Amino acid sequence: MTLEEVREFFDNLSVHWDDCQVDNSPVINDILDLVGISEGVDVLDVACGTGVLFPFYLDRNVGSLTAIDLSPEMVKRAMEKYPAVKVLCGDAASFNYHKSFDQIMIYNAFPHFSNPEAFLASLEKVLTPGGRITVAHGMSRDMINRHHSGGASPVSQTLASAEELSVLFPTTMEVDIVVSDHSKYIVSGYLK
Repeated sequence: MTLEEVREFFDNLSVHWDDCQVDNSPVINDILDLVGISEGVDVLDVACGTGVLFPFYLDRNVGSLTAIDLSPEMVKRAMEKYPAVKVLCGDAASFNYHKSFDQIMIYNAFPHFSNPEAFLASLEKVLTPGGRITVAHGMSRDMINRHHSGGASPVSQTLASAEELSVLFPTTMEVDIVVSDHSKYIVSGYLK
C-alpha cells in the first residue's frame, strides 16, 4: 500500500465517516485513563480522522491538542467540527511538528501504516522525556483484522498480536501496557 492509496481511500470515505461511528465512550475512556491522558498533557492524535477522540481530550483539559491525518478530506471535516483544534494534514511519520508531545495516540488506525517499526521510531523523535506512544483500538484484535480484511484490505495489513507489536517499539522506550481482550487492544510505552 502506498501513501497515495491510503489518502485516496480515506478521502472517499470522509463524507460518511461519522455516520459509521458507534458510541464507544466507555472503552475510549478506559484507554485514555490507562495510558494517562489527563489535564495539562500535550497530545498528538495521529490518524485523527474526523476527530472522534477530540471531545474526550477536551473533556480532560489536555494542555494542548495537535492532530494529524493523511487525508485532506478527513482533516477538512475535523476542522469544521472542531475549529479550535490544530489539525494538520500530512504524513505523520515525516511531518515537521516544531514541538514535542507528552502523549502520542494512534487510535483505530495502526493497520494502515505499512512499516510499523519505522513509523514508531519516527514518532519517538517528537516525544518529551518520559513521553508515551499508544497504539489502541476500541475492539478486539480479531475484530480489527476481520474488519480490515474486507473493503479496507488494499490499504491495511494484519494487526500483530499485542506482544508482537510491543517488541517493535524503539529500544529507547519501555512498553509497560499490553492489553488485548474482547473490547480493546492497547500497546503503550514511554520514553526512558
